Amino acid sequence: MLSKNLVSMAVLSFLVAFLVTTVMAQATMPESGALIAAPIRYNYYEEQCERDVEEIVWSTVHRIVAMQHNAPAQLLRLLFHDCFIGGCDASVLLADNSKNETIEREAIPNRTLKGFNFIDMIKDEIEEACPGVVSCSDILVLATRDGIVLAGGPYYPVLTGRRDSKESFFDEAMAEIPRPNGNISETLRLFSLRGFDERETVALLGGHNIGKIGCEFIRPRLSNFMGTGLPDPTIPSDFLEELKRKCPENNNTINNMFSERIARSLSESAMSYSQRLSAFSSVGASFDNHYYKTLMRERGLLFADQQLMANEKTAAVVIDYALDDGTMFRTEFAHAMAKLSDFGVLTGSQGEVRRSCSHLNSN
Repeated sequence: MLSKNLVSMAVLSFLVAFLVTTVMAQATMPESGALIAAPIRYNYYEEQCERDVEEIVWSTVHRIVAMQHNAPAQLLRLLFHDCFIGGCDASVLLADNSKNETIEREAIPNRTLKGFNFIDMIKDEIEEACPGVVSCSDILVLATRDGIVLAGGPYYPVLTGRRDSKESFFDEAMAEIPRPNGNISETLRLFSLRGFDERETVALLGGHNIGKIGCEFIRPRLSNFMGTGLPDPTIPSDFLEELKRKCPENNNTINNMFSERIARSLSESAMSYSQRLSAFSSVGASFDNHYYKTLMRERGLLFADQQLMANEKTAAVVIDYALDDGTMFRTEFAHAMAKLSDFGVLTGSQGEVRRSCSHLNSN
């Protein structure tokens, strides 16, 4: 285990590099009409709320994960689907739309999303402390980061000051969310459009280390792959039989992460937010590199996962992560998540700070 000083130094160096990168990125952003953009920053709410916003998020997420061990994976998927379409602006949380169009969360890739109630719980807690101040988009990125830590994953600093979108993006979500059965070329194209290279893409997909995968996403590989009426030929025969046993019906799920790992992390991470900075690496290695090891053994659950071995550059990254002790993956995943969390954010007078995460203030 790293000493407190070493861990603190690691967090500080990561934070400095992260802040410099963000400031430079903000400085090169073009102006958008009459809208005033202001950079997101660390501890944005320090002078706007009497209570520590990040402490509220941490303690509430801790209670949520204690009740629902799959919450970290649900939050991570919710964040990814939000940030990937229009940026990290909480647009996927909307249950209504000012334009009376179909909302983003009803797009086919988003219909299996969960965790909306968790964000609502955190929002309610924060609204009691400082009403109308903290955006739902900030809550989502903070809650996801804390859920990852509670799942045994790496800590990474999160800047705040985002605003919430007044729009929902149904058509974009239908077309641009990476598909479970997508080939590697399409996956890389979609990530590249958002500024992520091959290595960052492989790191972000490592989020599949945790959670459950619905058999409705797996079963097409087992009997009617790409409409052929046959199994996916890339699945080894013994693994094919194993998946058929685990997925006899579409409503089954396959665990990527054992509940006892989460329970252990919770017992070891019952700490305040300030204590977490010096102990974030102590919750164990449940968020490790086993995902990449399974890909090397041709045992990726999703076709899109296993496709990482079908491209020379992404396969090389998979091998890097799989043969390491997990440190390389955790470090690069943390950097990629920090970058994802800052993608396409609204700031200043853009958007709004919603009173309810599922509804616009005007509705």
